[in-house]
Amino acid sequence: MYCADCESIDDYFFKVTHFWIFVPTVETFGKLAGLCGSLELKANQESSHCISCAVEQSQIQKFLTSVNGALESKELENTKVTTTESYQIPHLAEMGRMATMAVLINRFQARWLIESVEKEQYESWYQPIINAKTKRLYAHEGLFRIKDELDNIVPPALAFKLAEASDLLFSLDLVARRSAVECAAKARLEGKLFINFNPSSIYDPSYCLRATASSIYEIGLRPEDVVFEVTETHRATDLNQLKGILCFYRSAGFKVALDDIGSGWSGLNLLQSLRPDYVKIDMELVRNVHNDEYKQNIVTNLIRIAKTNGIEVIAEGIETEEEAQWLTDANADYLQGYLYGKPEPAKIDMSYEEKEKIEASLKPLDNAAKA
Repeated sequence: MYCADCESIDDYFFKVTHFWIFVPTVETFGKLAGLCGSLELKANQESSHCISCAVEQSQIQKFLTSVNGALESKELENTKVTTTESYQIPHLAEMGRMATMAVLINRFQARWLIESVEKEQYESWYQPIINAKTKRLYAHEGLFRIKDELDNIVPPALAFKLAEASDLLFSLDLVARRSAVECAAKARLEGKLFINFNPSSIYDPSYCLRATASSIYEIGLRPEDVVFEVTETHRATDLNQLKGILCFYRSAGFKVALDDIGSGWSGLNLLQSLRPDYVKIDMELVRNVHNDEYKQNIVTNLIRIAKTNGIEVIAEGIETEEEAQWLTDANADYLQGYLYGKPEPAKIDMSYEEKEKIEASLKPLDNAAKA
């Protein structure tokens, strides 16, 4: 029901999978030929830089694990592979889904992730954001949670890292955004909604972002009450693309936040370049700030810079009253952390018909994922 990347992962592997492996060097060719011999797999030299072999379904794990051990990391990145269900030269369709050996190995390991998405074994949890002055609820941040085949919640960082290594980051990020919108609407959460997104996961900004915006409109949320929070800002490599993404959101009436400001120089550079509506001060600076003069100087100046530029400040990771009081006195606008509430699943209280209406409104995101 989701991304073509997700749905096609099983198409790489069959009852008998024929691997067509294109190697960068003769040395790599020799390693793979020797490996196939040791595993008693029938291998064919298709050309000086292409070797093919057939692997039974029960042996794929062993084969890929052995390849991972036999080749150096650069070889894994520079070796290309596609698969067919029978011994026939790959057609354009198979060549079109050519992947690096590293990605293919990770995709096989990511089967549980794909299955969890397909079975909708995920949800969004929400953490409150409080107005520093009034101590009233201001917003909720949606935090994605996904379960494995044993129904255990997998640490989000691990799930997204695996998705990235498997070339599935776009799919998982889109599912996470869909979940944040859907669960918030079904729970009728009050206040603004902060939705995380990783800028490196946007393949086609115009199409993907239109689908996200369309679903939010259809579901009945007001654009001014939705804030797109840019995560992994330290890894932003294409500043112009990121500017374009944020400009689209702003033109549609949404707000933008930058996460973890203060965790590195890149954050300050992005603050100047992107001019967000909100910034979140990194929790490492917040921790025990009331007793640390060095942190106090940094946070005070971050807040001053933000305020001078008309940017509202959220301090995250607050666990004590002392931290909260110091940050309030330092003129932070909003506070977030365990002191005010841990991330929790949203409590859904609505009729079946209302749920169906919301799910129908999210069709644009499903279609975007399938494109």
